[in-house]
Amino acid sequence: MVTTLHGGARVRAPWHFWLVAVIAILWNGFGAYDYVMSHSQGDAYYASMGMTPAQIAYAHAMPAWVVAAWAFGVWGAVAGSVLLLLRSRWALHAFVVSLLGLLASLVYSQILTSARDIMGTTAMIMNVVVLAGCLFFVWYARMMAARGTLR
Repeated sequence: MVTTLHGGARVRAPWHFWLVAVIAILWNGFGAYDYVMSHSQGDAYYASMGMTPAQIAYAHAMPAWVVAAWAFGVWGAVAGSVLLLLRSRWALHAFVVSLLGLLASLVYSQILTSARDIMGTTAMIMNVVVLAGCLFFVWYARMMAARGTLR
């Protein structure tokens, strides 16, 4: 294990740090894959994921600010995951950017539009799972920074 100095004392990364960092890379890596495939393959990718024509139309109708929020959410999480693996204190900032992007997307889908009706229960459950994951990564990076694991 790599150690760092924190207040003059060496701090070792706990075993769970490496587990969480790898899970973060895998979890947020899928988000990046989904983002890239959505933009590069479009309707074919959406259909392969089981989306209906109405759901695909909803995805196409997203305004630019929502697409930007989605990008900040996804790429902030990827950056946070890589920075966490590198034990950088900037991981927390990247995860916060990701959380803000997700929250903006949720405002659009859950408050400003009728996504609940169009996207269905599965999408709603997935939103809750993604939010929980995002909150966990922010909390974990904050805790690791406070303990001196992140430098």
